[in-house]
Amino acid sequence: MVSSEYERRIAARFATFDQDGNGYIDRADFSVAAKAVLAEFGTAARSDKGQSLYIGAEAFWQGMAGIADRDGDQRITREEFVGGAVKRLRDNPERFAEIARPFLHAALAVADADGDGRATVEDTARVLKALGASEEAARTAAAALDTDADGKIGEPEIVTAFARYFTVPE
Repeated sequence: MVSSEYERRIAARFATFDQDGNGYIDRADFSVAAKAVLAEFGTAARSDKGQSLYIGAEAFWQGMAGIADRDGDQRITREEFVGGAVKRLRDNPERFAEIARPFLHAALAVADADGDGRATVEDTARVLKALGASEEAARTAAAALDTDADGKIGEPEIVTAFARYFTVPE
């Protein structure tokens, strides 16, 4: 795939992170995402799971800023986001997975009702919807993550799919 097509696809993913739609990604967007997931599952921010999710969101922000915030203003523009993906992540989706892992791990724990380390397909769809996906897209994506058709999704599937979606052309 030519670089311009890859850049176009990555630019389209920018909106997923720009939770408030103000044209840039910042720390507040990650807090908004954490708050939305906690609200969806009725989990208190001060609970262990809530605190882990906020800590994961902060770690994700720090990792993202380290990759993409080229001017150090604590905001990532669409151009910085695309540039960071093209220069630092395109050929290394594992790096993106590692910066996202703390947040994804904590979000999975919030959605994991029975504590077995996996969330149901339905609860995974709820997380995706809370993060801004449409109902249909959330359901479709969650179902696709259940590769063994057991109705549950674990961290390896989520982290791998998340990294692939944001770093590798489909």
